[in-house]
Amino acid sequence: QVRLVESGGGLVQAGGSLRLSCAASGRSFSTNAMAWFRQPPGKERETLAAISWDGDNTYYADFVKGRFTISRDNNKNAMYLEMTSLKPEDTAVYYCATSQSQSIRIGVPWYNYWGQGTQVTVSS
Repeated sequence: QVRLVESGGGLVQAGGSLRLSCAASGRSFSTNAMAWFRQPPGKERETLAAISWDGDNTYYADFVKGRFTISRDNNKNAMYLEMTSLKPEDTAVYYCATSQSQSIRIGVPWYNYWGQGTQVTVSS
């Protein structure tokens, strides 16, 4: 069993930055790919970024490319999402999740453990 806890969300003005953290406990997560997702109000959960088990490979959705950076520290059982140039449309609940695969997989069904989410609100 893996437990994931997100933190770092909050209210920020457009153009600002936030750094989300995902802390893992329980079974070691260092052998699995991980990802960040978000779910805007009234919309489906969408993939933002993913990272392979060793951090060597990353994936970004087009709409966050150049603004968001995913990273992980396996020694700390943690994953991060650095978000810059935030826009009001980035407002959503942000989730971290871990996959059953070592390599990157895109899409909600590939991820089996999820955090409870952290709210990010970007004001205009």
